[in-house]
Amino acid sequence: MYVDGTVGGGGHAEEICKRLQGPGRLLCLDADEEALSSARMRLAPHVERTVFVRTNFRLLRSVVTGAGWTRIHGVLLDLGVSSHQLDAPERGFTFRNDERLDMRMDRRQEVSAWEIVNTLDEQPLAKLLWEYGEERMSRRIARRIVEQRPVETTGALRNVVASVVKGPHLTKSLARIFQALRIAVNGELESLAAALKDATDLLVPGGRIVVISYHSLEDRIVKEFFRSESTVHVRRDIPLLPGQEPIPRLRVLTRKPVIPSPEETVHNPRARSAKMRAAERRDVGSQRT
Repeated sequence: MYVDGTVGGGGHAEEICKRLQGPGRLLCLDADEEALSSARMRLAPHVERTVFVRTNFRLLRSVVTGAGWTRIHGVLLDLGVSSHQLDAPERGFTFRNDERLDMRMDRRQEVSAWEIVNTLDEQPLAKLLWEYGEERMSRRIARRIVEQRPVETTGALRNVVASVVKGPHLTKSLARIFQALRIAVNGELESLAAALKDATDLLVPGGRIVVISYHSLEDRIVKEFFRSESTVHVRRDIPLLPGQEPIPRLRVLTRKPVIPSPEETVHNPRARSAKMRAAERRDVGSQRT
């Protein structure tokens, strides 16, 4: 029993399905209905092995138990925005077009990038751009956004940022600003933290969790979670029971993140910032669940 928590267009899911045998099944999750439709078409030859659920991967535990599964053998999370979303200008994810600000992966939710850009006070907006985008000119950009409201479209936001950031640094600043807004709109970091915990709880001994991230904020969360769950923690004020040995829940399989080769980035430029980390569930017996 495997889970692709961010099925997208179904590329990874297809490769997983090719390797399933016997009773093997794959649970495909995505908050984006258009992505799910695309994945259903791609995975049509594997219809008997796949289950599709439109939901955010932060609800991993409830979806797995709702499918009647008690444990799982593997989880894949391919984070960030998908090529499908980037290639659809009307979704408002990219600064290379001029469409209404949106950035919602799940169009059922009410809050979009438009609400954040046009209603958030200057200081909270600057904090958001700094914490989620690591943009060093976040305060000046937030001030200019507030001055120029309403900022209706991706093109208008691009022009506001360009009025603050000059020269060769503009493209990177735009990428950071759009990243920060997208993360805030979709609650991506909170979803990741919740999914990592649930996945670890649900994995059978020997089961694996694989995460592909595309920026330092995501990678840092994964790295620190894997480190915490693969390290022995013993509280000095609580003595161990006789015969009890503290055992970490995970064994990290990637001492350093796996990154794409130069040849792969030529073939797929969007993979250039990808970092993959993997960990395996240890058999901790009845000590921890």
